[in-house]
Amino acid sequence: MRILVTNDDGVGAPGLAVLALALRAAGHDLVVAAPLVDFSGSGAAIGPVHLSDGVTFEEEAIEGLSGVPVYGLDGPPALAVMAARLGGFGAAPDLVVSGVNPGNNTGRAVIHSGTVGAALTAANFGVSGVAVSVAWGDEPHFDTGAALAVAAVAWLLEAPPRTVLNVNAPGLPLDRVRGVRTARLAPFGTARTTFVGAGDGRLEMEMQDTDVELDPDTDTALVRAGYVAVSELTGVRSVELSAAGTDIGRLLTGG
Repeated sequence: MRILVTNDDGVGAPGLAVLALALRAAGHDLVVAAPLVDFSGSGAAIGPVHLSDGVTFEEEAIEGLSGVPVYGLDGPPALAVMAARLGGFGAAPDLVVSGVNPGNNTGRAVIHSGTVGAALTAANFGVSGVAVSVAWGDEPHFDTGAALAVAAVAWLLEAPPRTVLNVNAPGLPLDRVRGVRTARLAPFGTARTTFVGAGDGRLEMEMQDTDVELDPDTDTALVRAGYVAVSELTGVRSVELSAAGTDIGRLLTGG
């Protein structure tokens, strides 16, 4: 299994190194390609590639990963996935693992997450993807997230192609996690963006913890309760039109 390891925090982020080391120890063939700078909140953006003369990248290194190619890319993580699947970093990867992100990516706001966006882009380019995040803390438990990523990869070997898993862990050592649960997306994550004010050409916004009681089977609620929440996600797809929308052609014909 050749795996692309990426993230949205940057190629020098500690969570990326812990993840890559764990996957290498599990026997996987790796290539690491991640942004040169922090691209958090980039979703599945790839940037204006069609307007540029190419994408700048640099060869990097991760301590303890001798022999593993590591690249820093001038662009968001979804661009790294696209480039890797197109052969930009050698043989195309069979799977994409994104993380380990410091801070959970739960709720419907995962659409904005660069960590999750990389995994969804993997599916768009024909392979499965895993996004792994752990609760924020003074010392995020990246090792917990990495161990879960290794287990998720093993599970995906038997799953249909283009399966995307979003894995969120509480801020706990692995032996203190209460268990793993499948989860549906909550209306929002462990924090919500709030508008503070505007002035002098600036909008002031900040993240605030939420204390709203959520349904216990949602990802945000499960992580708060000490469980690992695993959600299967789908990317861009069409849906069956509702009965009211079956005559959508009339918008063009005026009928």
